[in-house]
Amino acid sequence: MATFSSLRRQLAPFRPRLLSALQGYDRHRLATDVAAGLTVGVVALPLAMAFAIASGVKPEQGLFTAIIAGFLVSALGGSNVQIGGPAGAFIVIVYGIVQRYGLGNLLIATVLAGVLQFLLGLFKLGVLVRYIPVTIVIGFTNGIAVLIALSQVKDLFGLKIGPMPADFFAQVTLLGRHLASFNGVALALGLTCLALVVVWPKLYRMPNGGRGARWLARLPGTVVALGLATAATAAFELPVETIGSRFGGIPQALPRFEWPGFTWDGVKQLFIPTLTIALLGSIESLLCARVADNLTELPRHDPNQELMAQGAANVVAPFFGGIPATGTIARTVTNLRSGATTPVAGMVHAATLLLVVLVAAPLAAHVPLAALAGILWFVAWNMGEWREFIRLRQFSPPYRITLLVTFVLTVVFDLTVAVEVGLALACVFFIYRMSTLFRVAPLELPGAPEHVQAMSLYGSLFFGAVAKVEAVSHHLRPGTRVLLLEMRRLISMDTTGLDALEQLHRSLSRRGVRLVLCEVNEQPLGLMQRSGFLDQLGAGGLAARLAEAVPAAETPH
Repeated sequence: MATFSSLRRQLAPFRPRLLSALQGYDRHRLATDVAAGLTVGVVALPLAMAFAIASGVKPEQGLFTAIIAGFLVSALGGSNVQIGGPAGAFIVIVYGIVQRYGLGNLLIATVLAGVLQFLLGLFKLGVLVRYIPVTIVIGFTNGIAVLIALSQVKDLFGLKIGPMPADFFAQVTLLGRHLASFNGVALALGLTCLALVVVWPKLYRMPNGGRGARWLARLPGTVVALGLATAATAAFELPVETIGSRFGGIPQALPRFEWPGFTWDGVKQLFIPTLTIALLGSIESLLCARVADNLTELPRHDPNQELMAQGAANVVAPFFGGIPATGTIARTVTNLRSGATTPVAGMVHAATLLLVVLVAAPLAAHVPLAALAGILWFVAWNMGEWREFIRLRQFSPPYRITLLVTFVLTVVFDLTVAVEVGLALACVFFIYRMSTLFRVAPLELPGAPEHVQAMSLYGSLFFGAVAKVEAVSHHLRPGTRVLLLEMRRLISMDTTGLDALEQLHRSLSRRGVRLVLCEVNEQPLGLMQRSGFLDQLGAGGLAARLAEAVPAAETPH
C-alpha cells in the first residue's frame, strides 16, 4: 500500500485545465469564447486540408484530425488557449512515413506516439522537452519550412508529376525534369493567393480604407484567398487540378471508426517513426504553449497535462483516419487575439469544422490545389526564423555549427537524424565549454612557509576537465611538502573528477607531499564522504577555512 501511494505521488495528476477554467464561468466569457472558436475554425479550415494534401493523405483526414484531436486537446489539455490539429511541422515527417511504410503504418505509429506522449506527461517528463537547445529547434524548424516550400512546387507550378519521392535530391531532380510542363494558369492562381494572403492583413493599417475595408480585414486572409480562387475556378472552369479532380471531393459525413491492423512485426519497424512523431509533437506543443503564455495574463500551461492531452488525441484520432496532431502556433495566437479565455474556444473551433464538413463539403471539390500551395508557401515563410541566419555572425562557432548542421541534415536526410546529430554536437560543445571554464589557479599565501603551496579550483570538476587536475603535481615548487586546494569556487564534481583527486593524492603521497582540501562545498563534500576519500586523506586532510589550514601546515610532516 505504501509503495502504491509513493508511486501515485510520482505521477502527474490528470486534471484538465477546463475544470478550473469553468469556475466562475459566465455568459460574457461564453460569448467571447464562442466568437473566438468560430474565428479559429474558419482559419483552420484551409490549413487542415492543405497540411493533409501536402502530407500525402486525403484532405478529409486533415479535417478529421482538426475536429477530433482539436476537441480532445482543448478538453483535456493543460492550457487555456492551446489549439491542436495537423501542423506544418508534420508535413515532411508524415509524407516520408507514408511513402516508406504506407498509410496504415502511419496510423499505427501515430497511436504508439500518442501512448508515448501520454506516458511522458504521466511521469512528469514534460520538462525534459525544454532541454533541447534552441539552436536545434531553429535548425530543424527552418529545415522543415524549406521542405514544405519544396513539396508545394509541384502543385504551385501545376507540374504533371505523379507521387513525389520523399528524398530531397530525388525531389529536386524530378522537379527539374518536369519544369517544362508547368501550368501558367495554376502558377498565376497560386501566386495571386500568396500575394493576397500577404497583403490582406495590411488593410488594418490603411488610413483611408474606411470602415468597410477594416471590416473585411478581419476576415482571415487564407479563407478570402481560398474562397476567391475556388469561385474563379468554378465560374471560369480554369484548367487547374482541384481537390475534386485528384481526390474526388470530401465526404459529407462523420468519420468512421476503423481498427488499424496491428502486428508485432509492423510495430517493431515503426520504432523510429513513432519516436519522431512523439518527439516533434511534444516539442511543437510545448513551444506553442510557451508562446501563448508570453502573450496573455492567463494562468501558465501545465506541460505534463498538455502532453497527456496530446497523447490522448494522437491515440484516438487515427482510429477515425486522423494524422498526427500537435499544438499549432498560428491558430493558437489567432485564438488569443480573438479574445479566448478558456478551452471552450478550442472545442467550439472543432465543432465549427465539423459543421462545415456536414454542410459544405461538396464545395471543396472546386478548391484548386495551386491555391493551397500558395497558402502553404506563406505558412512555410512564417514558420522559418530566417533572421537567425543573418544573426549567426553574432554568435559563437559552436552555436553556428549546431544550427547549420541541424538545418542541413533536416533538409537532406530527416528530422530524426538532424536532432540526434544536433544533440550530439550540443553535448560535445557543452562539455568543451564547461571544461574551458574549469581552471586550477595558483593562490598566494602571504607569510606562509616555503614548503606550503596553495591552489584554487574554479568551476565544475567533471570528466571533461580532469586533465587539469592531473597536471597539478607537475607544477609544484621544489621543496613543497603540503598542497592546499581551496575549493570554495568548485560548484560540482562527478565521480571521474573524484577519481582524479584520488590519483593526485596517491601521486603526492609517493613524493611525500600532503594534500589538504579547504572550504569544500556541499555537493563535492557529500561525494567524498560517500566514497571514503576523506578517510584516505586522514586527520587534517580537510579544513573548513583556508586560514585554519595554513598554521596547521607550517610544520612539515
